[in-house]
Amino acid sequence: MPESLLIQDIYVYPIKSLAGIRLSEAKVEERGFELDRRWMLVDETGKFISQRKFPLMAAIKVEIGDDSLTVYHLSNPSKLIRIPFDAAGEEISSVEVWDDKMAARLVAKEFDDWFSDVLGMGVRLVKMPSTTERKVDPRYAVNGESVSFADGMPYLLIGQKSLTDLNFRLRAPVSMNRFRPNIVFSGGEPFIEDSWGKMQIGDVNFQVVKPCARCVLITVEQETGIKGAEPLKTLATYRKVGNKILFGQNMVALSTGVIKVGDELKLM
Repeated sequence: MPESLLIQDIYVYPIKSLAGIRLSEAKVEERGFELDRRWMLVDETGKFISQRKFPLMAAIKVEIGDDSLTVYHLSNPSKLIRIPFDAAGEEISSVEVWDDKMAARLVAKEFDDWFSDVLGMGVRLVKMPSTTERKVDPRYAVNGESVSFADGMPYLLIGQKSLTDLNFRLRAPVSMNRFRPNIVFSGGEPFIEDSWGKMQIGDVNFQVVKPCARCVLITVEQETGIKGAEPLKTLATYRKVGNKILFGQNMVALSTGVIKVGDELKLM
């Protein structure tokens, strides 16, 4: 009997490039898991900011409550803010994620001030309204899907064995949170996900559409915000295709529903 493929971890990142949250179950929506990357910090020109340039963003933690997000910096957990899910002003602003421009709502000045103080630079917190449609690159979309403020795809899948394989090659092992996946599965061989197409998790269908090209963000230790050379340096020795270093697979959802840790992953 072949080894079962089981969902091991589910993660969401409500505010783009801040700390992720592990969930026992998550609601699958077209643009990503419910609450995943629906908020984002932008600079004064409307461009997104991330750990690529500001690695200490990793030390800003986020928790999900019944009706709000709680946000705090690891260095001072008592200085926290709560951001209601329905908090969003009437003012619409044009924001940018890579080459995409889209409309977002400014949330509130009090949150802008809090994040600006913590990061030491002027930033604004924005939220993606349900009316904003940011389309997935048509080269990879299956049914004209939209995506949240994520870099480009609604879902990222990685096998635990792929990380185990990488860690065997490193002097110091790294955690899966470096790679900011949405779904981590157990079972199978390292990088088995590279060859997949359609799959079913619980009652929800997904399709792998492209490998995930990695950047310097994976060199940021998520617990501290400290940046190094690994694991990008080692990955480049055996996971480089052309000028891209690949780890994990981007997916779109072909249906909606709820998936849970422990669900079986079945290839279709």
